[in-house]
Amino acid sequence: MLHSIPEQMQAVVVHGPKDYRLETVDVPSPGPGDLLMKVEAVGVCASDLKCWHGAAKFWGDDNRPTYVQTGIIPGHEFVGSVVAGDEAGLAQHGVALGDRVTCEQIVPCEECRYCRRGEYWMCAPHDMFGFRNFNGAMAQYVLVPTRARVHKISAELKAHHAAFVEPLSCALHAVERANIKFGDVVVVAGCGPIGLGLIAGARQKNPMTLVALDLDDNKLELGRRCGADVVLNISKVDAVAEIKKMTDGYGADVYLEGTGHPSAVGQGLNLLRKLGTYVEYSVFGSDVTVDWSIISDDKELDVLGAHLGPNCWPAAVKMLENGAVPVNDICTHQLGLADFQKALDLVADAGGSSVKVSILPNA
Repeated sequence: MLHSIPEQMQAVVVHGPKDYRLETVDVPSPGPGDLLMKVEAVGVCASDLKCWHGAAKFWGDDNRPTYVQTGIIPGHEFVGSVVAGDEAGLAQHGVALGDRVTCEQIVPCEECRYCRRGEYWMCAPHDMFGFRNFNGAMAQYVLVPTRARVHKISAELKAHHAAFVEPLSCALHAVERANIKFGDVVVVAGCGPIGLGLIAGARQKNPMTLVALDLDDNKLELGRRCGADVVLNISKVDAVAEIKKMTDGYGADVYLEGTGHPSAVGQGLNLLRKLGTYVEYSVFGSDVTVDWSIISDDKELDVLGAHLGPNCWPAAVKMLENGAVPVNDICTHQLGLADFQKALDLVADAGGSSVKVSILPNA
Protein backbone atom coordinates (compact mmCIF):
# COMPACT_ATOMS: atom_id res chain seq x y z
CA MET A 1 0.00 0.00 0.00
CA LEU A 2 1.49 3.32 -1.08
CA HIS A 3 -0.70 5.75 0.79
CA SER A 4 -3.62 5.93 3.16
CA ILE A 5 -6.75 4.83 1.34
CA PRO A 6 -9.99 6.41 2.57
CA GLU A 7 -13.06 4.40 3.51
CA GLN A 8 -15.36 6.39 1.22
CA MET A 9 -15.12 8.18 -2.12
CA GLN A 10 -17.10 10.24 -4.59
CA ALA A 11 -18.56 8.39 -7.56
CA VAL A 12 -21.15 8.81 -10.31
CA VAL A 13 -23.89 6.19 -9.98
CA VAL A 14 -26.33 5.08 -12.70
CA HIS A 15 -29.97 5.02 -11.61
CA GLY A 16 -31.52 4.92 -15.07
CA PRO A 17 -31.59 6.85 -18.35
CA LYS A 18 -30.92 10.54 -17.71
CA ASP A 19 -30.57 9.75 -14.01
CA TYR A 20 -26.89 9.69 -13.06
CA ARG A 21 -26.01 11.01 -9.60
CA LEU A 22 -22.84 12.00 -7.77
CA GLU A 23 -22.82 10.03 -4.53
CA THR A 24 -20.59 9.09 -1.62
CA VAL A 25 -19.91 5.35 -1.71
CA ASP A 26 -17.50 2.93 -0.06
CA VAL A 27 -14.04 2.56 -1.55
CA PRO A 28 -13.86 -1.03 -2.87
CA SER A 29 -11.69 -3.51 -0.99
CA PRO A 30 -9.59 -5.75 -3.22
CA GLY A 31 -10.04 -9.46 -2.62
CA PRO A 32 -7.49 -12.18 -3.36
CA GLY A 33 -5.97 -11.53 -6.79
CA ASP A 34 -7.63 -8.11 -7.18
CA LEU A 35 -5.99 -4.70 -7.45
CA LEU A 36 -7.16 -1.27 -6.36
CA MET A 37 -6.47 1.62 -8.70
CA LYS A 38 -6.58 5.30 -7.87
CA VAL A 39 -8.19 6.82 -10.95
CA GLU A 40 -6.25 9.59 -12.68
CA ALA A 41 -8.47 10.11 -15.73
CA VAL A 42 -11.53 8.59 -17.36
CA GLY A 43 -12.66 9.46 -20.87
CA VAL A 44 -16.30 10.15 -21.64
CA CYS A 45 -17.28 7.95 -24.58
CA ALA A 46 -20.13 8.48 -27.03
CA SER A 47 -21.47 5.18 -25.72
CA ASP A 48 -21.60 6.70 -22.22
CA LEU A 49 -23.71 9.50 -23.65
CA LYS A 50 -26.00 7.12 -25.55
CA CYS A 51 -26.42 5.01 -22.43
CA TRP A 52 -27.34 8.15 -20.48
CA HIS A 53 -29.89 9.00 -23.17
CA GLY A 54 -31.47 5.52 -22.90
CA ALA A 55 -30.40 3.90 -26.19
CA ALA A 56 -31.90 0.47 -26.81
CA LYS A 57 -28.45 -1.09 -27.06
CA PHE A 58 -28.07 -0.50 -23.33
CA TRP A 59 -31.60 -0.41 -21.95
CA GLY A 60 -33.23 -2.95 -24.26
CA ASP A 61 -36.19 -3.00 -26.62
CA ASP A 62 -38.35 -5.61 -28.36
CA ASN A 63 -35.23 -7.17 -29.90
CA ARG A 64 -32.81 -7.23 -26.98
CA PRO A 65 -32.76 -7.39 -23.18
CA THR A 66 -31.47 -4.64 -20.92
CA TYR A 67 -27.67 -4.75 -20.72
CA VAL A 68 -26.56 -1.97 -18.40
CA GLN A 69 -27.19 -2.38 -14.67
CA THR A 70 -28.60 0.28 -12.39
CA GLY A 71 -26.48 1.05 -9.35
CA ILE A 72 -23.28 0.70 -11.35
CA ILE A 73 -20.53 3.33 -11.66
CA PRO A 74 -19.93 4.22 -15.34
CA GLY A 75 -16.60 4.84 -17.07
CA HIS A 76 -14.62 2.36 -19.17
CA GLU A 77 -11.81 4.51 -20.65
CA PHE A 78 -9.46 4.95 -17.72
CA VAL A 79 -5.94 5.13 -16.42
CA GLY A 80 -4.61 5.24 -12.88
CA SER A 81 -2.03 4.02 -10.42
CA VAL A 82 -2.04 0.73 -8.55
CA VAL A 83 -2.36 1.54 -4.83
CA ALA A 84 -3.23 -1.85 -3.31
CA GLY A 85 -3.15 -5.53 -4.17
CA ASP A 86 -1.78 -8.82 -2.90
CA GLU A 87 1.24 -10.62 -4.34
CA ALA A 88 -0.97 -12.90 -6.43
CA GLY A 89 -2.81 -9.97 -8.03
CA LEU A 90 0.37 -8.04 -8.75
CA ALA A 91 2.02 -11.13 -10.25
CA GLN A 92 -1.10 -12.01 -12.25
CA HIS A 93 -1.02 -8.66 -14.02
CA GLY A 94 2.75 -8.19 -14.09
CA VAL A 95 2.64 -4.90 -12.21
CA ALA A 96 3.95 -3.37 -9.01
CA LEU A 97 2.45 -0.93 -6.53
CA GLY A 98 2.73 2.56 -7.96
CA ASP A 99 2.64 1.50 -11.61
CA ARG A 100 0.40 3.45 -13.95
CA VAL A 101 -1.96 1.05 -15.70
CA THR A 102 -4.98 0.91 -17.93
CA CYS A 103 -7.51 -1.88 -18.33
CA GLU A 104 -9.34 -3.27 -21.33
CA GLN A 105 -13.05 -2.48 -21.15
CA ILE A 106 -14.21 -6.08 -21.09
CA VAL A 107 -13.66 -8.48 -18.21
CA PRO A 108 -13.84 -11.84 -20.02
CA CYS A 109 -15.17 -14.93 -18.26
CA GLU A 110 -12.45 -17.17 -19.79
CA GLU A 111 -14.97 -20.05 -19.79
CA CYS A 112 -17.46 -19.47 -22.64
CA ARG A 113 -17.04 -20.74 -26.21
CA TYR A 114 -15.64 -17.42 -27.38
CA CYS A 115 -13.10 -17.11 -24.58
CA ARG A 116 -11.94 -20.70 -25.04
CA ARG A 117 -11.34 -19.93 -28.73
CA GLY A 118 -9.31 -16.83 -27.88
CA GLU A 119 -12.14 -14.53 -29.01
CA TYR A 120 -12.33 -12.95 -25.56
CA TRP A 121 -13.72 -9.61 -26.78
CA MET A 122 -16.94 -11.38 -27.75
CA CYS A 123 -17.24 -13.10 -24.34
CA ALA A 124 -20.79 -14.42 -23.96
CA PRO A 125 -21.57 -12.95 -20.49
CA HIS A 126 -19.88 -9.74 -21.68
CA ASP A 127 -19.08 -8.22 -18.30
CA MET A 128 -17.67 -4.76 -18.83
CA PHE A 129 -16.36 -1.96 -16.65
CA GLY A 130 -19.00 0.70 -16.14
CA PHE A 131 -21.88 -1.22 -17.66
CA ARG A 132 -22.24 -4.71 -16.27
CA ASN A 133 -21.01 -6.47 -13.10
CA PHE A 134 -17.89 -4.33 -12.66
CA ASN A 135 -17.94 -0.71 -11.56
CA GLY A 136 -16.22 1.75 -13.85
CA ALA A 137 -13.91 4.67 -13.19
CA MET A 138 -16.12 7.74 -12.84
CA ALA A 139 -14.97 7.52 -9.24
CA GLN A 140 -11.88 8.22 -7.20
CA TYR A 141 -10.96 4.53 -7.03
CA VAL A 142 -11.81 1.48 -9.12
CA LEU A 143 -11.42 -2.22 -8.36
CA VAL A 144 -9.45 -4.21 -10.93
CA PRO A 145 -10.60 -7.85 -10.76
CA THR A 146 -8.32 -10.81 -11.31
CA ARG A 147 -9.90 -11.50 -14.72
CA ALA A 148 -9.27 -7.99 -16.01
CA ARG A 149 -6.76 -7.41 -18.80
CA VAL A 150 -4.23 -4.88 -17.54
CA HIS A 151 -1.60 -2.96 -19.49
CA LYS A 152 1.15 -0.72 -18.15
CA ILE A 153 1.42 2.73 -19.70
CA SER A 154 4.00 5.48 -19.29
CA ALA A 155 3.67 7.81 -16.32
CA GLU A 156 5.26 10.52 -18.48
CA LEU A 157 2.05 10.94 -20.47
CA LYS A 158 -0.57 13.33 -19.15
CA ALA A 159 -3.31 11.27 -17.53
CA HIS A 160 -6.06 12.29 -19.94
CA HIS A 161 -3.72 11.56 -22.86
CA ALA A 162 -2.97 8.10 -21.48
CA ALA A 163 -6.71 7.37 -21.11
CA PHE A 164 -7.09 7.87 -24.87
CA VAL A 165 -5.56 4.40 -25.24
CA GLU A 166 -9.04 2.86 -25.00
CA PRO A 167 -10.68 4.58 -28.01
CA LEU A 168 -7.42 4.29 -29.92
CA SER A 169 -7.27 0.52 -29.38
CA CYS A 170 -10.86 0.24 -30.61
CA ALA A 171 -10.01 2.20 -33.75
CA LEU A 172 -6.95 0.04 -34.40
CA HIS A 173 -9.09 -3.10 -34.26
CA ALA A 174 -11.44 -1.65 -36.89
CA VAL A 175 -8.41 -0.83 -39.05
CA GLU A 176 -7.17 -4.41 -38.68
CA ARG A 177 -10.59 -5.67 -39.81
CA ALA A 178 -10.31 -3.58 -42.99
CA ASN A 179 -7.23 -5.46 -44.26
CA ILE A 180 -5.87 -2.31 -45.89
CA LYS A 181 -3.48 -2.69 -48.82
CA PHE A 182 -0.76 -0.28 -49.99
CA GLY A 183 -2.67 0.66 -53.15
CA ASP A 184 -6.01 1.32 -51.44
CA VAL A 185 -8.05 4.49 -51.30
CA VAL A 186 -9.37 4.51 -47.72
CA VAL A 187 -12.16 6.80 -46.52
CA VAL A 188 -12.82 7.49 -42.84
CA ALA A 189 -16.17 8.99 -41.84
CA GLY A 190 -15.92 11.25 -38.83
CA CYS A 191 -13.14 13.14 -37.07
CA GLY A 192 -14.30 12.57 -33.52
CA PRO A 193 -12.23 10.50 -31.08
CA ILE A 194 -12.88 7.17 -32.83
CA GLY A 195 -12.58 8.65 -36.32
CA LEU A 196 -9.26 10.29 -35.49
CA GLY A 197 -8.04 6.96 -34.14
CA LEU A 198 -9.18 5.30 -37.36
CA ILE A 199 -7.21 7.84 -39.38
CA ALA A 200 -4.09 7.45 -37.23
CA GLY A 201 -4.34 3.66 -37.41
CA ALA A 202 -5.00 3.60 -41.15
CA ARG A 203 -1.99 5.89 -41.65
CA GLN A 204 0.17 3.21 -40.03
CA LYS A 205 -1.00 0.82 -42.79
CA ASN A 206 0.20 3.35 -45.42
CA PRO A 207 -2.58 3.18 -48.02
CA MET A 208 -2.16 5.05 -51.29
CA THR A 209 -4.70 7.74 -50.34
CA LEU A 210 -6.38 8.35 -46.97
CA VAL A 211 -9.47 10.57 -46.98
CA ALA A 212 -11.23 12.05 -43.92
CA LEU A 213 -14.86 13.22 -43.93
CA ASP A 214 -16.54 15.50 -41.41
CA LEU A 215 -18.83 18.53 -41.11
CA ASP A 216 -16.35 20.62 -39.08
CA ASP A 217 -13.29 22.22 -40.66
CA ASN A 218 -11.40 22.31 -37.36
CA LYS A 219 -11.91 18.60 -36.82
CA LEU A 220 -10.91 17.95 -40.42
CA GLU A 221 -7.64 19.75 -39.72
CA LEU A 222 -7.14 17.35 -36.80
CA GLY A 223 -7.82 14.54 -39.25
CA ARG A 224 -5.06 15.88 -41.47
CA ARG A 225 -2.71 16.01 -38.48
CA CYS A 226 -3.55 12.37 -37.72
CA GLY A 227 -2.48 11.39 -41.23
CA ALA A 228 -5.25 12.09 -43.75
CA ASP A 229 -4.03 13.01 -47.24
CA VAL A 230 -7.34 14.58 -48.26
CA VAL A 231 -10.09 16.11 -46.09
CA LEU A 232 -13.63 16.77 -47.30
CA ASN A 233 -16.28 18.81 -45.53
CA ILE A 234 -19.48 16.98 -46.46
CA SER A 235 -21.57 20.07 -45.73
CA LYS A 236 -19.76 21.77 -48.63
CA VAL A 237 -19.06 19.02 -51.15
CA ASP A 238 -20.68 15.78 -52.31
CA ALA A 239 -18.40 13.16 -50.78
CA VAL A 240 -19.59 10.39 -53.09
CA ALA A 241 -18.97 12.49 -56.21
CA GLU A 242 -15.55 13.63 -54.95
CA ILE A 243 -14.43 10.08 -54.19
CA LYS A 244 -15.62 8.91 -57.61
CA LYS A 245 -13.59 11.72 -59.25
CA MET A 246 -10.55 10.68 -57.25
CA THR A 247 -10.82 7.03 -58.36
CA ASP A 248 -11.64 7.25 -62.09
CA GLY A 249 -15.29 6.64 -61.30
CA TYR A 250 -14.75 3.36 -59.43
CA GLY A 251 -15.07 4.37 -55.77
CA ALA A 252 -13.02 3.82 -52.64
CA ASP A 253 -11.55 0.46 -51.68
CA VAL A 254 -12.24 0.75 -47.94
CA TYR A 255 -14.72 2.76 -45.87
CA LEU A 256 -14.35 3.05 -42.09
CA GLU A 257 -17.45 4.44 -40.37
CA GLY A 258 -16.87 6.15 -37.01
CA THR A 259 -19.68 8.69 -36.65
CA GLY A 260 -22.63 6.66 -35.42
CA HIS A 261 -24.88 8.80 -37.63
CA PRO A 262 -27.37 6.88 -39.83
CA SER A 263 -26.62 9.01 -42.90
CA ALA A 264 -22.98 7.89 -42.85
CA VAL A 265 -24.02 4.30 -43.58
CA GLY A 266 -25.66 4.97 -46.92
CA GLN A 267 -22.86 7.38 -47.75
CA GLY A 268 -20.32 4.62 -47.30
CA LEU A 269 -22.21 2.07 -49.35
CA ASN A 270 -22.53 4.57 -52.19
CA LEU A 271 -18.91 5.72 -52.31
CA LEU A 272 -17.35 2.24 -52.21
CA ARG A 273 -16.28 0.45 -55.38
CA LYS A 274 -17.54 -3.00 -56.32
CA LEU A 275 -15.96 -5.65 -54.08
CA GLY A 276 -15.05 -2.93 -51.58
CA THR A 277 -14.86 -3.24 -47.80
CA TYR A 278 -17.09 -1.47 -45.29
CA VAL A 279 -16.13 -1.54 -41.59
CA GLU A 280 -18.61 -0.28 -39.00
CA TYR A 281 -17.38 0.97 -35.64
CA SER A 282 -20.17 2.90 -33.99
CA VAL A 283 -22.91 2.65 -31.41
CA PHE A 284 -26.06 3.97 -33.07
CA GLY A 285 -28.72 5.77 -31.09
CA SER A 286 -31.44 4.85 -33.57
CA ASP A 287 -32.22 2.31 -36.28
CA VAL A 288 -30.51 2.57 -39.66
CA THR A 289 -32.23 1.73 -42.96
CA VAL A 290 -30.31 1.17 -46.19
CA ASP A 291 -30.82 -0.48 -49.56
CA TRP A 292 -29.25 -3.89 -48.98
CA SER A 293 -29.20 -4.64 -52.70
CA ILE A 294 -26.19 -2.28 -52.89
CA ILE A 295 -24.34 -4.69 -50.60
CA SER A 296 -25.35 -7.78 -52.53
CA ASP A 297 -26.53 -7.50 -56.12
CA ASP A 298 -24.93 -4.15 -56.99
CA LYS A 299 -21.46 -4.36 -55.49
CA GLU A 300 -20.88 -7.61 -53.57
CA LEU A 301 -19.37 -5.71 -50.66
CA ASP A 302 -17.63 -7.09 -47.59
CA VAL A 303 -19.47 -5.49 -44.66
CA LEU A 304 -17.71 -6.02 -41.34
CA GLY A 305 -18.40 -5.03 -37.77
CA ALA A 306 -15.78 -4.17 -35.19
CA HIS A 307 -16.15 -4.33 -31.41
CA LEU A 308 -13.70 -3.21 -28.72
CA GLY A 309 -9.93 -3.34 -29.26
CA PRO A 310 -8.79 -6.96 -28.95
CA ASN A 311 -5.04 -7.54 -29.19
CA CYS A 312 -4.52 -3.88 -30.15
CA TRP A 313 -3.79 -2.38 -26.73
CA PRO A 314 0.02 -2.80 -26.86
CA ALA A 315 0.10 -1.08 -30.25
CA ALA A 316 -2.14 1.73 -28.98
CA VAL A 317 0.09 2.20 -25.92
CA LYS A 318 3.16 2.36 -28.17
CA MET A 319 1.58 4.93 -30.51
CA LEU A 320 0.74 7.21 -27.59
CA GLU A 321 4.15 6.81 -25.97
CA ASN A 322 5.87 7.49 -29.31
CA GLY A 323 3.84 10.63 -29.98
CA ALA A 324 2.25 9.19 -33.13
CA VAL A 325 -1.15 10.71 -32.25
CA PRO A 326 -1.68 14.47 -31.59
CA VAL A 327 -3.45 13.86 -28.27
CA ASN A 328 -2.72 17.35 -27.01
CA ASP A 329 -5.16 18.68 -29.62
CA ILE A 330 -7.57 15.74 -29.45
CA CYS A 331 -8.01 15.80 -25.66
CA THR A 332 -9.70 19.18 -25.48
CA HIS A 333 -11.61 19.24 -22.17
CA GLN A 334 -10.86 17.96 -18.67
CA LEU A 335 -13.36 18.38 -15.84
CA GLY A 336 -13.74 17.34 -12.21
CA LEU A 337 -16.01 14.54 -11.07
CA ALA A 338 -18.65 16.98 -9.81
CA ASP A 339 -18.98 18.29 -13.38
CA PHE A 340 -19.83 14.90 -14.90
CA GLN A 341 -23.10 16.22 -16.34
CA LYS A 342 -21.26 19.08 -18.02
CA ALA A 343 -18.86 16.50 -19.47
CA LEU A 344 -21.77 14.52 -20.93
CA ASP A 345 -23.29 17.72 -22.31
CA LEU A 346 -20.00 18.63 -24.00
CA VAL A 347 -19.92 15.24 -25.72
CA ALA A 348 -23.54 15.73 -26.78
CA ASP A 349 -22.86 19.13 -28.35
CA ALA A 350 -21.97 18.09 -31.90
CA GLY A 351 -21.38 21.69 -32.91
CA GLY A 352 -19.23 22.52 -29.90
CA SER A 353 -15.50 22.85 -29.51
CA SER A 354 -14.86 19.58 -27.72
CA VAL A 355 -13.23 16.55 -29.31
CA LYS A 356 -12.28 14.28 -26.42
CA VAL A 357 -13.71 15.04 -22.99
CA SER A 358 -12.22 13.53 -19.84
CA ILE A 359 -12.99 13.52 -16.13
CA LEU A 360 -10.17 13.76 -13.58
CA PRO A 361 -11.74 12.28 -10.43
CA ASN A 362 -8.93 13.13 -8.01
CA ALA A 363 -7.91 16.50 -9.40
